[in-house]
Amino acid sequence: MNSRVSAVTLTASLCMLLAACEINVESSSPKSPVFSVEFDTGLTEQGQDGRLLLLLATHDEDEPRFLVNNSADTQLIFGLNVEDWQGGSEVFFDNEIKGFPLASLAEVPPGSYYAQALLNRYKDFSLSNGKVVSLPPDRGEGQQWNRKPGNFYSQPVKIDIDASQAQAFALKLDQVIPDIVPPEDTQYIKHVRMRSELLSEFWGEDVYLGAHVLLPHGFDEHPDARYPLMIFHGHFPADFGGFRTEPPDTDLEPDYSERFDVHGYNIIQQQEAYDLYQTWISEDFPRFIVIEIQHPTPYYDDSYAVNSASQGPYGDALTYELIPFIEEQFRGLGEGWARFTYGGSTGGWEAMAVQVFYPDEYNGAFIACPDPIDFRAYMTINIYEDDNAYWYDSQFQKLPRPAHRDYLGHVHASQQDYNRLEAVLGNKGRSGQQYDIWEATYSPMGDDGYPQRLWDKETGEINRDVAEYWKENFDLRYILQRDWATLGPKLEGKLHIYTGDMDNYYLNNAVYLTEEFLESTTDPYYGGEVDYGDRAEHCWNGDHENGNHISRLRYNTMYVPKIMKRIEKSAPEGADLTSWRY
Repeated sequence: MNSRVSAVTLTASLCMLLAACEINVESSSPKSPVFSVEFDTGLTEQGQDGRLLLLLATHDEDEPRFLVNNSADTQLIFGLNVEDWQGGSEVFFDNEIKGFPLASLAEVPPGSYYAQALLNRYKDFSLSNGKVVSLPPDRGEGQQWNRKPGNFYSQPVKIDIDASQAQAFALKLDQVIPDIVPPEDTQYIKHVRMRSELLSEFWGEDVYLGAHVLLPHGFDEHPDARYPLMIFHGHFPADFGGFRTEPPDTDLEPDYSERFDVHGYNIIQQQEAYDLYQTWISEDFPRFIVIEIQHPTPYYDDSYAVNSASQGPYGDALTYELIPFIEEQFRGLGEGWARFTYGGSTGGWEAMAVQVFYPDEYNGAFIACPDPIDFRAYMTINIYEDDNAYWYDSQFQKLPRPAHRDYLGHVHASQQDYNRLEAVLGNKGRSGQQYDIWEATYSPMGDDGYPQRLWDKETGEINRDVAEYWKENFDLRYILQRDWATLGPKLEGKLHIYTGDMDNYYLNNAVYLTEEFLESTTDPYYGGEVDYGDRAEHCWNGDHENGNHISRLRYNTMYVPKIMKRIEKSAPEGADLTSWRY
């Protein structure tokens, strides 16, 4: 480069900078709005702890509280903690408060918005180890902050943001989300709820487990029959889904499913639910009990069905308290050879985990699109070797790690994107979202009583000590390999894993690594199944004939032929193989 030209350019640039410094910045700089929030003293006289959320939306297709997500069309959210917040006193949101996807209120473009505020209320739990933690209790909704009964919120109001002037907007929480009406029992579907001694001791207060129970056809007419049990793991179920005794509503207006790009999906769902009923009552269909379990925690819509440091002994509570309770009440066979687990995504991981951790208590796991079962492929992160969860290692580039894609590989969100939203919804693992529940399940408890971070939420830097704890306690592939000498004989023929090779969350990568180990096993060979759906997205479950939008509705029947083969092969001598085959 010509040195004389460079010097002239530098001199000119300095002159321009000095000239700019002489401009009255105060008069030209954009102003960021300030929001004040208070709650109506008529709601409660008690001081409130929780996460206060400010929401802004550019449209009113729904309330702003329902318009925040990780998609490209997400609206804006900002969050801060409140402690002993008194009614009538103001809490302020300014440009120091972190938001998503915009980092602060200073970045909000001028224009018209619908503004709303919501308080996700916390309560104190006095744990059995002496720790006291402040968490959002489940209130029958499955840890949905925007639908949680008892949460305070304001009605949306339309505002206009003008960056040329200082603005202050006031919002008042004067609404309460109402209680949820529990579902009613029917001829086939019953609802149970029981107090868990194990969990109540851990949490220092009464903790209840629930389940929706699908009874076999002819249950009342065959009082001497005892039944095998199928456990459908997954996210919090409001009721037993996908079962109806009536044909689809003839006046149902067809809707459109954006997720599956299918028109009239509501009609398809009703038809599939009615088809399940027709299959369920058919003469040649084996008689089973099917349960969908409710086990939400203050951290998520379910516990992940295992014992953990921060959530307590949910694995033991489900396996040794709830399931025997249901089997006794509804005449289950009550033995490990007659219990089978299945589910997809979170439910897929759970189905595999309970089979691995309680190998004698279950006789087969059908594991669809599971959450990471090998932490060397924790989505797009190797937690043992990578230094950062958000960025690929590079000397000169900053390449983001993807978190979500479509079947063509187009990336829709990064690892940092998901975690930034969680950080706004709550600190200390209290967002109620995916990465926080993984930490609440897999991490050791910190000195403050909350789960230790696998990585720094701000920077993405991975904590090696926490990663090692995850490995030894919850990396399912590693545990299988480490303990195969004792686990192998108990798991032979029980593990069946299915995933699409274009899973939206890259979950297939962990399955590849797990398959490598399973296929290498001897004494015994694992004797199960691993299968992949070509270009199939989340959550492919082994159906090569139908798309995900259909197969996801058939969990309760699609594995029955394989279950029957398993029973025929493995039932102990003298087992009841007839009373339930009427």
